[in-house]
Amino acid sequence: MNELLQGLMGHLDDNTVGQIAQQLGVDQQTAQQGVQAALPVLLGALAHNAQSPGGAQALSSALTSDHDGSVLGDVAGAIGGYQNGPGAAILGHVLGGQQDAIGGMIGQQLGGANGSALLQMLAPIVMGYLGQHQQQQGLDAGGLAGLLLGGTARPQPSGGILGMAAQLLDSNHDGSAVDDLVGMAARFLKR
Repeated sequence: MNELLQGLMGHLDDNTVGQIAQQLGVDQQTAQQGVQAALPVLLGALAHNAQSPGGAQALSSALTSDHDGSVLGDVAGAIGGYQNGPGAAILGHVLGGQQDAIGGMIGQQLGGANGSALLQMLAPIVMGYLGQHQQQQGLDAGGLAGLLLGGTARPQPSGGILGMAAQLLDSNHDGSAVDDLVGMAARFLKR
């Protein structure tokens, strides 16, 4: 796992994953697998958006104005109140029209549970973590883009089924299934 993923996972302890499991109606191990699948997808989508100067600036501005990291002080509250939180709006900006397809793919890792709900729970935490990181390191839009592009270029999938799925989904063999997931979602939505 790279530095960003490790940092995010540090905010999602066993109690938090248990709360996610309860919200989704799955066991803790399944929730953990879903989290491990969803975080690289969210970071990868943010990295993709930050590849253009305009996208990097928009992300940096959003982090500065709305995501200062305060959510990290009450991760349990953010997860418990995710339906009334900013997760859906964040996903609309980050994933756009691919949100439902990617939620469905994450749902497969959850044994059919609501993958979009998991993404809604995690999106404010990811944005808060990035906002805090941006503030602490004094990153401008270019520095933020570099962090994301360097931090998500080759996420290491977890073992077991997720590792196999990531290898199978990495159709262009660049070490990341994220771009392939986004491409698959786009093709799915064109049908």
